[in-house]
Amino acid sequence: MRLRPYAVAATLAMLATPTLAQEVTGTWLRDSGASKVRLAKCGDAVCGTISWLKDSSGPAKLGQRIFYDMKPSGAGKWSGSAFNPEDGKTYSGTMTLAGDTLTTAGCVMGGLICRSVKWSRSN
Repeated sequence: MRLRPYAVAATLAMLATPTLAQEVTGTWLRDSGASKVRLAKCGDAVCGTISWLKDSSGPAKLGQRIFYDMKPSGAGKWSGSAFNPEDGKTYSGTMTLAGDTLTTAGCVMGGLICRSVKWSRSN
């Protein structure tokens, strides 16, 4: 059976479409239980905004964006920027998804020094 050119083109287009960004979207609870972040599409990337705080008297604020311009950088991986409300600085950021566990990291010095946080899917 011979495939028609448009069927081949459609199949190739589906294979080339990045679906990784959709898998990470949703609400995530920080391992310490101190906050939740909502990850959603923002243009061709993923961004994360604080959607819940256990203690709202600290430096983090509801609605504050803490992950910026996270773009797919491999299977289950994204790279972009991460803002740390505790020190007010923005770092080179990464996200790695493994099942229902998301690990985020903010790095300095070209990735030589990183601080990571684990998150689990939440409602």
